[in-house]
Amino acid sequence: MNQTSTLPSPFRIIPLARLGKGGRWRTEAMRSYGAPVLYWFTRGQGRITIAGQTAGYGAHNAIFLPAGTMHGFEMPNQVHGMIVVFPADCETQLDLPEAPLHLRLREADQHLELNKLVENLQTEMQGGGADSDTAMMCHAGLLAVWLRRQVSASELIDTPAPRKNAATRLAAAYTSLVEIDFHSAKSVRDYAAALGVTPTHLSRVCNKACGRPASAILADRVHYEARRMLSETHMPIKDIAQALGFASPAYFTRAFQNHTGRTPSGFRRNI
Repeated sequence: MNQTSTLPSPFRIIPLARLGKGGRWRTEAMRSYGAPVLYWFTRGQGRITIAGQTAGYGAHNAIFLPAGTMHGFEMPNQVHGMIVVFPADCETQLDLPEAPLHLRLREADQHLELNKLVENLQTEMQGGGADSDTAMMCHAGLLAVWLRRQVSASELIDTPAPRKNAATRLAAAYTSLVEIDFHSAKSVRDYAAALGVTPTHLSRVCNKACGRPASAILADRVHYEARRMLSETHMPIKDIAQALGFASPAYFTRAFQNHTGRTPSGFRRNI
């Protein structure tokens, strides 16, 4: 029996080089995806910010992010790898990790195993044969098992990671709230009030955790979404302004130009 109609949406595997085309904002600006993602960095190094905390990454680092995790990362020219985008709403079915994971894979057999798992999934994606959706979910299940085993192995071998301190938890809580409400007209003061702290304290904590004040994180998230909508949809600019909580199209245009150096219409023309 064909089960395609009951399975989640298809997978995507995107080379990081393609993801970075069109400007640094496509990787560095704060964003999230509505589905779980796995970044597999095979070469190069840089910094990645996840849930308000910045850390370094290097070659043979695998980073798993649950759906809705705000993040952004540097991608110098020497960085290579890929991003695996899982189907939306598949976390329970595949038993994927519930929190972000950053795996620094030191052994060659780990690299080979992960490459083979991704390659098998990609081969099934390209095949498009009968029951291919079912087969893709099976390959993804094996990838999920591999992720869990790597975490278990690292817990047995490595010193346990230090417990998150109050500042780290606050930065993570702030990015979670921003991810929910960035399309509203809420200010940093509103978010700080919801978290029970002053705007000054919130900004100081964010600056320490990821090198950006709270206002920059909020603006970055809003204007990433604005650029995405301008480049990937045909929505009128006035509708984009309204969808992102701006009081008027004129105010949106001024804010977008201050943040990006171009007007919304100029950005759209030059895509």
